[in-house]
Amino acid sequence: MNTATFALDIRQDGIGILTMDVPGESMNTLKAAFAAEIRTVLAEVKANRDLIGLVVVSGKKDSFIAGADIAMLAACTSATDAQTLSREGQLVFAEIESLSIPVIAAIHGPCLGGGLELALACHGRVVTDHAKTVLGLPEVQLGLLPGSGGTQRLPRLIGVAKALDLMLTGKQVRAKQAKKLGLVDDVVPQSILLEAAIKLAKKGKPRHALKRDLQGKLLETNALGRKVLFSQASKGVKAKTRGNYPAPERILEVVRIGVEEGMQAGLIAEARHFGELVMTPESASLRSLFFATTEMKKEVSYQGAAPRKVAHAAVLGGGLMGGGIAFVTATKAKVPVRIKDVASVGIGNAMRYSYDLLAKKLKRRQILRSELEKQMSMLSGTLDYSGFHRVDLVVEAVFEDLALKHQMVQDVERECGEHTVFASNTSSLPIHQIAANAAHPERVVGLHYFSPVDKMPLAEIIPHAGTSAETVATTLAFARAQGKTPIVVKDEAGFYVNRILAPYMNEAARLVLEGEPVEVLDGALLDFGFPVGPITLLDEVGIDVGAKISPILERELGGEQFQAPKAFDRLLQGDRKGRKNGKGFYLYGKAAPRNRLTGKEGKKTVDESVYAVLGVSPSPKLARSEIAERCVLLMLNEAAMALDGGVVASARDGDIGAIFGIGFPPFLGGPFRYMDSLGIAHLVGRLEHYQKRHGDRFAPCARLKAMAAEQLRFYP
Repeated sequence: MNTATFALDIRQDGIGILTMDVPGESMNTLKAAFAAEIRTVLAEVKANRDLIGLVVVSGKKDSFIAGADIAMLAACTSATDAQTLSREGQLVFAEIESLSIPVIAAIHGPCLGGGLELALACHGRVVTDHAKTVLGLPEVQLGLLPGSGGTQRLPRLIGVAKALDLMLTGKQVRAKQAKKLGLVDDVVPQSILLEAAIKLAKKGKPRHALKRDLQGKLLETNALGRKVLFSQASKGVKAKTRGNYPAPERILEVVRIGVEEGMQAGLIAEARHFGELVMTPESASLRSLFFATTEMKKEVSYQGAAPRKVAHAAVLGGGLMGGGIAFVTATKAKVPVRIKDVASVGIGNAMRYSYDLLAKKLKRRQILRSELEKQMSMLSGTLDYSGFHRVDLVVEAVFEDLALKHQMVQDVERECGEHTVFASNTSSLPIHQIAANAAHPERVVGLHYFSPVDKMPLAEIIPHAGTSAETVATTLAFARAQGKTPIVVKDEAGFYVNRILAPYMNEAARLVLEGEPVEVLDGALLDFGFPVGPITLLDEVGIDVGAKISPILERELGGEQFQAPKAFDRLLQGDRKGRKNGKGFYLYGKAAPRNRLTGKEGKKTVDESVYAVLGVSPSPKLARSEIAERCVLLMLNEAAMALDGGVVASARDGDIGAIFGIGFPPFLGGPFRYMDSLGIAHLVGRLEHYQKRHGDRFAPCARLKAMAAEQLRFYP
């Protein structure tokens, strides 16, 4: 059995082919243990006087190097340990860079993190034009910075501003974008990748002249300009992170040191800050989230049942949700979709939804015109059920009307095959009620997406008591193919995400009625780490939608925390629905004040008249920390009750659901990891504090009190 990761093959023309292939793994990742092996190979390269060039390739079919093995960071017990890892990576890559012969990276598939840092240490890079080929430094998404020289080599190759954009966002770029940035030397078809890399190696070390646009020349080539550049970048980072994520600020500092004081000083700072970031609670939480989602992707069966293949799918309803579901099915899952609606305009709208999204990608050069046309050809529409006989899974996305959904189940059972899964995208109706009249209730399941479907990563899979394990397994596999992170939740009102969101939103509403200004309230939760404030979220979801969900939760689950303030009925009486009609707590679009300088429609602004409608006078009284605590504590308490009641199977699923479904701050790890970090006893104490002041909606649940008494945690 071959245990070597690196293999060197010397061709007769003097070109060495260095192949990386981690044994037993589907993708290459860099491990600290590889350092000695790489050095042995490099020593062999240096000793061979006949070599005129070296090409680095992957032995994996569909990937170059996906990054460093994050698991090795768990073994670090101190910042010094992590700093040593970084320094070791820097030294190995410096050896590659210092080779006298040209070293070319031949890249197909993902080239990310440490993989891109290795490629940057090479003298040239050739990539395939395949859709799977992406390059990036996503370390910031794990609360880290590139630790093997990436913070120093990338700015020197493509310029400071462009490098910061990649590192601060962690975004990935396709081959053509990488070529335009100056990140790679050539883009070729996969069939000639090795040949093109060898040809480039034979030409000698490529010379890279850094091409800056006018703005780059003004900001990056003089001390004053660089000061402005880093100052503006720092302001942008602080506005976005609100101080909750330390990694972006460290990236800025390390890049600045490298630019101002030289590469060696930059590398020293890079290793030091990498070590410090590894030990932060923010990085620990983000890495735990990474491991949790990775673990979920490996779960290919459900309760021992394997999924059936979905070769054809259908969507009932051409609204925003239906259009979004059709889009991710065709473009992500690569499954043909039949869209049924009662009117041609509905089908047209769903088609337009996909076309508009693909057109944006085409404009940004992320896809070719041929790819747009191919993906659009995966969509078709019908006013009847023609073509449904071969459909393996139907997603129903019609109005929240139980009688209508019953009719949809009957139609699908009549028109489709005996194995076809009926998946309802309901957000409020119990799945067992939808399946009540089904001839085959075992094939009925809930598949709850979040809006907008093309952006929100979560999907809730909701089996009722009679749903078969095969149906659940098939639906899970289908959602994963669509690019979703699915969790299985219990068939109860609100499922999981809406259940824990409702008390949070209702408490925000109560705070508005107590006189806290809308912008202060939203700002407090933005400071806490949510991507949007609760009042903005209510406007986005729709005040009318919230008004429909709250009574269902209150009726089915009980509890003061589900009671929406009656005063909010006045908002709907005044036709305030939120963003959808331009008027809610904020004014939007044409209703918002125009920009005085440009005359264009202004950004959303608080509609001051909303206070009169609610009968309150806005006046900030509470500290922002107290505002955030009141809202968040109710969400945490409800999450604990949901886990205790089996609504989610584990704390892991509960954390993923909250982060991917409603944007619970990722750096806190999710509700359950956050409760562990607070300490369950402390959490119970804070709930009891507010219970005395504001009532029993803050009463800590039995699960939390028992855990506090026994000093237990949700995670080991």
